[in-house]
Amino acid sequence: MRHLLLLTAVLFVAATAGAQDWEGDLLGMEAGQLHATLGATFDSEYVWRGFKVFGSKSATHVLGDVDLFETGFGIGVAGHYANGSGYTDWTRYDYTLYYQNGVFSEEPYATNFRVGWMMYDYIDTPSDFADLQEGHVVLSWPNLLPIKGLCPSYVAAKMWPSKGGSWVGGNASGWFHIFMLDYGFIVPGVIPQIPEHVIKLHGEVVYNDGVHPYGFDADHELSHFVLGASTDLDLGSGLVLTPAVYYQRALDTGIEWFNDGADEFWASATLKYSF
Repeated sequence: MRHLLLLTAVLFVAATAGAQDWEGDLLGMEAGQLHATLGATFDSEYVWRGFKVFGSKSATHVLGDVDLFETGFGIGVAGHYANGSGYTDWTRYDYTLYYQNGVFSEEPYATNFRVGWMMYDYIDTPSDFADLQEGHVVLSWPNLLPIKGLCPSYVAAKMWPSKGGSWVGGNASGWFHIFMLDYGFIVPGVIPQIPEHVIKLHGEVVYNDGVHPYGFDADHELSHFVLGASTDLDLGSGLVLTPAVYYQRALDTGIEWFNDGADEFWASATLKYSF
């Protein structure tokens, strides 16, 4: 009952988690447009799928994403670095191949979707130590709810070790089910050069089907929820600055133990150049 009440609360009081893997991928998507993005993000903490990757140290992320010649297919690379010593072996690069598109665009049940494969590569350790793979499906329904700008989404992600005999073993195999709700609205800008801002609110609840990416035991239950807020500041010439703040609450005591507490707060700033 406690988890059901928390789930209900999150879906009605949603606020963004811009550093989450799926935030913004499908909202307002225009399939077939030639598009490339380069960027960098600073996080006061790096929290991934509920787990603090670099303890309490801040992190820097670099990213690049290109769609392939207006086909809906794309490739992406993201690198994650701790800003400090002690986590060199946990430096990770994520490589993604994906296809995204939309169907029934004029209908209430209009659906945007993304199907992808990811490789999580710990570049400073052997491949059979902790490298992981993932297949995922992302579904988003921008017209489903009667409130303009309110969009539910769902992610199913299956993870497994990239090589047999991996140190993380079977504990890193299994499913994540991510339930998301996004809401965007416009407020007046604070400077003449930016006359208005779109405030993006997002909430997500994650069901972890027994997956621990670092090889420990994990329960089969709702593991955490995330809330936060972000906005995009258009700097011109293809540059966009996105500040954001986040709050995470662990529902699984295993994650709480790994993160040294149930509550996590952090801030983020992302600079992207699109062309």
